[in-house]
Amino acid sequence: MSEKNANEKPLPFSRPFPVARAAAVPFEMRLEAKGQELDRLADFLDVDAVTALEGDLRITPWRREGVRVRGDVKARIVQSCVVTLEPIETDLAETVDATYLPEHSRQFKRKLNEEGELLVDPEGPDDPEPFVGSEIDIAAVVIEAIGLAIDPYPRKPGAELPPEPGTDEEEESAEAERESPFAALKDWKGGGSR
Repeated sequence: MSEKNANEKPLPFSRPFPVARAAAVPFEMRLEAKGQELDRLADFLDVDAVTALEGDLRITPWRREGVRVRGDVKARIVQSCVVTLEPIETDLAETVDATYLPEHSRQFKRKLNEEGELLVDPEGPDDPEPFVGSEIDIAAVVIEAIGLAIDPYPRKPGAELPPEPGTDEEEESAEAERESPFAALKDWKGGGSR
């Protein structure tokens, strides 16, 4: 049994896939969320609505005991504009490419520094994900890809933030008309009689 992060939300839906099914030959899978799954997904992703989610995936054997999941995922979401609060519909399209190995596989090659911390190359390929038991959840791959593609600050085309207080044109022109505190010194310097 694996421990779960207390702050982690449970996935809004699941699509378990038995790894043995792709052990010999590639497997084509179409994933589509409908109805309440889309409602739960919107809550999970913290958007106003998810009106469509689908993925076309190919699951192939990887290094004898693992699997590789590749394909394309599409979604249509509705968010509120951060400026106008009006709804914005956005189409997302992402490519997924993930590999999985059994949790206790000897094929895991973790690179550690001298302090024992895991080293990750941000430019390199992703390390395989461990899985427990005989299944992986394909929904998790799809949901992660869409979640990472969401704009956290959506803005409608042409929407502008209001000017900051104190930068209004009238205030700027009034400021320019005010005399400088040194204006009185200009007259005092050369204008007095002896």
